[in-house]
Amino acid sequence: MPVHERYVMIRLEGADQDVPAGLLTLVETHAASVGSRFAYGMRYSRRPGAIDVDPRSLRLDELAPGIEVAPPGDLALFGAIRDALPDAWGRRVLANTLRIQEGQLNDRVLIDNSSPNRSGALDFRRRPEDAPHDSGLLRPMHLDHLLDAAERIEEGESVPQHLLELLGEAPTLGGMRPKAVLVDQGRQWLAKFPTRRDPFDIPLIEHATLELARLAKMDVPDTRLIDVPGRGTVMMIARFDRGTEAEGYRKWHMVSALTALGVHEMDSPKMAYADIADALGRLGAAGQVTADRHELFRRMVFNILVCNDDDHLRNHALVHRGDFGGWRLSPLYDVVPRPSGGSERFLHLGIGAQGRLSTLDNALTHCARFALTTAAAAAVIDEVAGVVRQWKGHFEAQGVPGSQIDKVQNAFRRPSQIGLTQVNRFL
Repeated sequence: MPVHERYVMIRLEGADQDVPAGLLTLVETHAASVGSRFAYGMRYSRRPGAIDVDPRSLRLDELAPGIEVAPPGDLALFGAIRDALPDAWGRRVLANTLRIQEGQLNDRVLIDNSSPNRSGALDFRRRPEDAPHDSGLLRPMHLDHLLDAAERIEEGESVPQHLLELLGEAPTLGGMRPKAVLVDQGRQWLAKFPTRRDPFDIPLIEHATLELARLAKMDVPDTRLIDVPGRGTVMMIARFDRGTEAEGYRKWHMVSALTALGVHEMDSPKMAYADIADALGRLGAAGQVTADRHELFRRMVFNILVCNDDDHLRNHALVHRGDFGGWRLSPLYDVVPRPSGGSERFLHLGIGAQGRLSTLDNALTHCARFALTTAAAAAVIDEVAGVVRQWKGHFEAQGVPGSQIDKVQNAFRRPSQIGLTQVNRFL
């Protein structure tokens, strides 16, 4: 079977250049990716400040340099490598750029053609001395062109090369929705676009929902809206894996919860919020684990209340920063209410003893896994419910028109109808 070697580069905190962390060997059969191996380099293993490429499966304190290891289970790639490759939207853009079918994008093609603006701190080179791909950072003035390119891709149309090059700079976590990285006010932002197929103004509603989460005391990146005349609303969310322009856009390593748990994407629905809490206990920065578990519990409750069932493991992440002292739960992202007429609803991830059943009393059942007593967990639920109960007034204050509120109102159920009465008995 053909094998291909690529160096895994990493930008360590405080550095202005990438350094080689190790060698990745990709195994293919008939141009399809079937496996990989990785070995840390001797120099990297001895380098002061070196961090794990993958905190779950490639721990420096467990692996000897120069010794190849394979991904866990039936994974073809290590999770952190997988996280650094284009997401579903990025693959559509790349396939259009290369004029090939998405099915032809094997791991090697993705590695060789992905953007240095990917999420986290990794990069890939054929040789360590090769120059990194120089990607320009776009500004809001490019939004009209970006939206034009995104719309053409959505419609399956051919896109001019200069427009594809603009779109090709998206980070690698975020799913199927069209997006691009922009720089404005000395910071990098992820711009999330509307599409013609949206059942409601998703960028506008996501912005209002994230700001609602901020009111409910969750860690939320800065967000803003840009109205593009004739095109619609674009939501901008500040990147939390990049520093400011004054800091040279320093990079912080980042991995998804999928990677932190070391599981296959297909296994995501079998996992639970409590599994992420357990992973924080294994990997989290000393002295920060309890706070992060509390934050995760608050987010789970919020997702129940706003009916955000797109809460899969790629929509949770860990970030490594020196001022954190290691790995911590990332700020909140990708939260959109999903209207539903069903009386019984479910999240993607498990919640409590009743599995994925989206009720507040179910959230209470596994509270100890989040380092919360029953009374403390009940207080968090009551507090978040009190904020979300006022969602309509908050959305109006955020500029959401009544017609859009009407379209999402079925996502919001009365807390008393989904277990708050039972929860309040523990207050």
